[in-house]
Amino acid sequence: MDTRKRQLALQRSARAHLPRHGMAVGARPTLEARTAPPNPACVPGAGQPCRHPLVDAALNAALLAYEQTVRGRFEAIEDVLRSLSARQHDRDFVEQAQALARQRLDTEWPLSLLEHAWVAGVDMAALQAHALFATIERCVRLADQDRAPWMGRLPVQAQALRACGIHTLDVSPCADGRLQGLLPFVLRTAPSEAVAVKAYAGALFDVELDVAEWTQRELERLSGALPGAEGADYLKVAVYHFSSSHPQHEGCAAHGSHDARAVAAAIERLHALREAVDNTYGDAAPLVMLLGVDTDLDALRVHLPDARGRLHADRFLDAATLYRETLGMSADAAHRHIEAAVAAHVQDLGGVLTRQPGEDGLARLAQRWITANLSQIEYVIQHHAGRYAVIGHDEHFICVGDALPSLQLRNQYYHAHLDTVEEGAADLDVGVKIFTALNLRRGLALPVLVHFTYSSRVPGSRQRAIERGHRVVAAIRARYAHWDERGRLHARVAVSDRYGRERVAFVDEAVVAPAGH
Repeated sequence: MDTRKRQLALQRSARAHLPRHGMAVGARPTLEARTAPPNPACVPGAGQPCRHPLVDAALNAALLAYEQTVRGRFEAIEDVLRSLSARQHDRDFVEQAQALARQRLDTEWPLSLLEHAWVAGVDMAALQAHALFATIERCVRLADQDRAPWMGRLPVQAQALRACGIHTLDVSPCADGRLQGLLPFVLRTAPSEAVAVKAYAGALFDVELDVAEWTQRELERLSGALPGAEGADYLKVAVYHFSSSHPQHEGCAAHGSHDARAVAAAIERLHALREAVDNTYGDAAPLVMLLGVDTDLDALRVHLPDARGRLHADRFLDAATLYRETLGMSADAAHRHIEAAVAAHVQDLGGVLTRQPGEDGLARLAQRWITANLSQIEYVIQHHAGRYAVIGHDEHFICVGDALPSLQLRNQYYHAHLDTVEEGAADLDVGVKIFTALNLRRGLALPVLVHFTYSSRVPGSRQRAIERGHRVVAAIRARYAHWDERGRLHARVAVSDRYGRERVAFVDEAVVAPAGH
């Protein structure tokens, strides 16, 4: 069903459900089958096999196994909750509940949430939140093992970025959960110290913060702290998204699903960043690029900056079109066709922004990303029937602060990059609105992970990150007091070392009895 129908169904469910303690857990809303436009790259079964010569089939198979594994861990949570809802008045309920948690979720429930279930009913929101945080912890713990089959096969590694003249890739996608698989899936780009991801609602990144971070990276480059970065550039990329099958309802929520506004706003921020750096440091502005993602298909658009550094909303390279044009060619012929298409686009722009005359790093990176995206287009064609079944939101939790490099998968979480709630209020409000439909109207939790990175090279950095996390949690509770007082807002704090091995370490006890209990 589309978003409006889904919301109406949730409203009917909310009116009919039992009191919060003892309520039954319904299945997450799913989309009804409805007519959608055909995949613009290739239609399965239309007389052609949709097998492109440049697609890495082995990498697609490894990513599919990863997707099924991680999704299975999160989807098991509601299955277990439904089982518990039916058994909560059994005499051996505690034993049954713990056995299910150990077998299906690799965790145990706090006894305080189970012992009096036969009297007051089970607090499903608290159980769901506990299981979600445990599953996040499990996914982070197993991340290296889960990603090993495909991490090294990703075609855009750190050395590939360097080969294109990029020492730092700073990406700001929209905070929408449908872009959480941007790096490994859509762009087939490996996470590394050279790659930073900061998501904002509507891709409206903080220009002042980006100036500060550009300054820090340039200082590291000039001081020799970035080996091999001599002569390389800093690239800032903003990523907008749109839905080709339902553009007026499943586009960017922060821009009211108005695609033209989303594109224009992202371009304005990128131009503002270049102007800010030039005004502060002279002719030193970073390189910029704009990407668009059709989240129905994971098909990529690449907007290259012209020779003056200006981006254009209506001038871009379209990966779905290039997939269709090169389908059936030999691998060499397909490569030549894409290379020629990029060259023609550059000529049409009158040249592309460079630091030195004759450099073509951005054009080469565009070609790499488009070629890599062909594999993702075919991935969706083969493994998701050409278009994702859930084209809207289906996230499991909100992540506030820094993103989770070890959990990058479509629609797993909504990410709001911030240091304080005041500066990120708009992003958080969008996330809470999404989870009002997904969870809160069904009597389930508003789960928020507050995650900050720290530097073990800086004395006291870890403790300051923890303290910041607790301040943010307190501010979130104050902002959404309505849900906190009803026991539905569940928040945890975790920290990660930017340079060491500590990753998403929870630094507080699970909040099993929020303010409303």
